[in-house]
Amino acid sequence: MNTRLFVILVAIGLLLLGCALTLFTVSESQLAIRTEFGKILDTDYRPGLHAMWPWDSVTKFDKRILSQSYAGETFLTNDNRGLIVDFYVKWRVKDPTLFYTTTGGREEQAGERLAEIVKDGIKSVVAQRTLQQIVSAERAAVTGEMFGQASRNAAGLGVELVDVRVQRIDLPDEVAARVYESMKQNFAKTANRLRAEGQSASAGIRATAERQRTEIVADAERDALRVRGEGDAIATQTYARAYSKDPEFYAFYRSLDAYERSLGKDGDLLVVTPDGEFFKYFKDPTRRGK
Repeated sequence: MNTRLFVILVAIGLLLLGCALTLFTVSESQLAIRTEFGKILDTDYRPGLHAMWPWDSVTKFDKRILSQSYAGETFLTNDNRGLIVDFYVKWRVKDPTLFYTTTGGREEQAGERLAEIVKDGIKSVVAQRTLQQIVSAERAAVTGEMFGQASRNAAGLGVELVDVRVQRIDLPDEVAARVYESMKQNFAKTANRLRAEGQSASAGIRATAERQRTEIVADAERDALRVRGEGDAIATQTYARAYSKDPEFYAFYRSLDAYERSLGKDGDLLVVTPDGEFFKYFKDPTRRGK
């Protein structure tokens, strides 16, 4: 290798080294902060290529929404019942300067501190409620209160909480059995109360219906007796007028009615003497009663 080629290679190497020491790139998904011996010089870097001094230091961190999950965290309720809670946190960097100052730009450290902040928020919400209140409360209301407290505290890290969600709530085995039995008894009491109220309402409705039915039947029987009495009176008057016009025909009609009533049914047995008064129209239909 001749001397000229060696010089060219050394120059290219020095140029590349200088570029590496004085140039840096920022992607679309990154935030960058430039410091000089620990002092922050600039944080407003757009995506692309940027220059710096060789003694400067550039720290990059993700500006996208980051997500972390936490499982098996235990919290105590207001009635000293343990809850095992799984939750996750979504966050992103909002203030690069404050984020770098408080966490050194390390996402792991930020995640740990956020976890502690969210745990404090969950602990505060859970400690204000009994187990029954947490189970029966709307999840959105409980989660909203957790998120509000954690979001205010997370602002001091230079990050923005996007979402905090409780994924699962479990009870220790020994607590779960007691809670289940307690809830079972409470539900049984509620069911008995509702059943008693329903039976009372049912008895009242039945009593009202029975009273109305009795009144309706009594009114109907009263009207029926009145109508029947009026009909009997009209019938009596009609029969009286018919009898006064033709007593013999009236006697003949009554005899036919008696024949129909006495002999018109299967299995009936009637024993009378042939010369009895009952058969006078069988013997002589034209006979006039004398």
